[in-house]
Amino acid sequence: MNPLPSLLLVHGAWHAPWCWEQLAAELPDVDVRTVALPSSGSDPKALGDLYDDAAAISGAVREIGGPTVVVGHSYGGCPVTQAAGSAGDVRRVVYLSALMQDVGDSLLSLVGGAYPPDWDVHEETECFGVHDPLHALYADVEPELAARSAARLGYESLRAVRQPLTEAAWHTVPSTYIVCEEDVAIPPVLQEQMAVRADRVRRIRSSHSPFLSRPAELAALLREEMTV
Repeated sequence: MNPLPSLLLVHGAWHAPWCWEQLAAELPDVDVRTVALPSSGSDPKALGDLYDDAAAISGAVREIGGPTVVVGHSYGGCPVTQAAGSAGDVRRVVYLSALMQDVGDSLLSLVGGAYPPDWDVHEETECFGVHDPLHALYADVEPELAARSAARLGYESLRAVRQPLTEAAWHTVPSTYIVCEEDVAIPPVLQEQMAVRADRVRRIRSSHSPFLSRPAELAALLREEMTV
C-alpha cells in the first residue's frame, strides 16, 4: 500500500499554527506540517499580504518535496488557491469552510466590497480583528478551550483581503470542500455556493473551527480524502 501523502495545514485569519494542535494529535501516522501566514500576527506593522501568504505556502510545499494534500481553512483558502496549482506535488486541495474563489476575486469582493460588521477594522494600521470570536469562530468549542484560543488571536492584514487572486488551483488540482454545517462566520449557504467548484463535497456538523470542536471527526474525514 502506498504511504499517505504529507498534510499541509493552512490556518485562517487571526490564527497561527497553534490552532491545529488537537487535529495533528489525531493523525500520529501522518506527516503533518503547518505554515504560518505572514498576513496574520500580533504586530500590525509587520503583517504581510495575500501574495506573501501564497509564497509561504509554496515554500512549505517545496520543503516537503513529495506528494502533499493542502488544507485551507477560512481565509486560508485564498492563498491556498493562489499557490497550490504551481507549488509542487500537490495531489489535492481541501477547503475547510474556506474561500474557494476564482481568478480576479478577493475576500472583500465576496462580501460585496464592504467590511462585515463583525470585523474590528483599524484603517490607520491596515489591519482588523474580530469583535466576538467566541460566537463567530468557536460557537461549539468547549468554553475553556474557546477562551484560550480567543486570547491567542492576532490581527489580519487588510491588504490581504483586498488583493485579487491571479491563479486558481482548483482548475487543475483535485479538490474537496468540507462544509461546516453550523458555521456562524461563513454561512453554510455561502459554503455550498463555493463548494460546487469542488470535485467532492463532504460535511461536518460543526461551527467554524472543527479542528478544535471535533478534531477526531475532522481527522477521519481528512484521512479519507488522502486515500481516495
